[in-house]
Amino acid sequence: MRKEDVEKVIDILRREFPRWNAPVVSLIAQKTGDPFRVLVCALISTRTKDETTAMVCKRLFERIKNVDDLYNIDEEELSRLLYPVGFYKNKAKFLKGIAEEIKKNYSSQVPNKLEDLLKLKGVGRKVANLVLSEGYGIPAICVDTHVHRITNRWCLIKSKNPEETERKLAEILPEKYWIEFNKLLVAFGQTVCKPVKPLCGVCPIREYCEYEFKTL
Repeated sequence: MRKEDVEKVIDILRREFPRWNAPVVSLIAQKTGDPFRVLVCALISTRTKDETTAMVCKRLFERIKNVDDLYNIDEEELSRLLYPVGFYKNKAKFLKGIAEEIKKNYSSQVPNKLEDLLKLKGVGRKVANLVLSEGYGIPAICVDTHVHRITNRWCLIKSKNPEETERKLAEILPEKYWIEFNKLLVAFGQTVCKPVKPLCGVCPIREYCEYEFKTL
């Protein structure tokens, strides 16, 4: 894929997004542009399907509304609310620790700067950039497994890890697309450009893609 084709491709992905009915859509609905919700959803989604994460987040946010609620909730009750996400007991303990950090160091407000988010125990660049982009509307490129895989599959970039992918995308992707890029590629990756046996025959951006096995 050529750099000059990126805007065309994003326009196509935008148009197709509502048709995919991707699991990530239900998860996005639980975040509602709230940095706290974005952070919590991102932290509990590890090794858990988006459908399950969305269901648990819906139940969880009926009980907790902010950092103080998370700080005050009993860990055992939190564990029950998190079930059946993967490692729900460990995640309950982890979330309690995060709430304590934010309450103590940031007056119960989720930080809105990358360097501060990265100071939170267990928060990496993917989660931090997701909070900035989806929670605060601050341009940031969130690179998860879908973004890393697909942009390399397109041959838009060539990178070995998500951090390198983020740096290279920041160089070629217009900033106006940074916030929505993750959402579009996650939905695309869940429904069409799958990790194994991508559906190249029905791919709406096939003509721009240089995936070497797409004709097989």
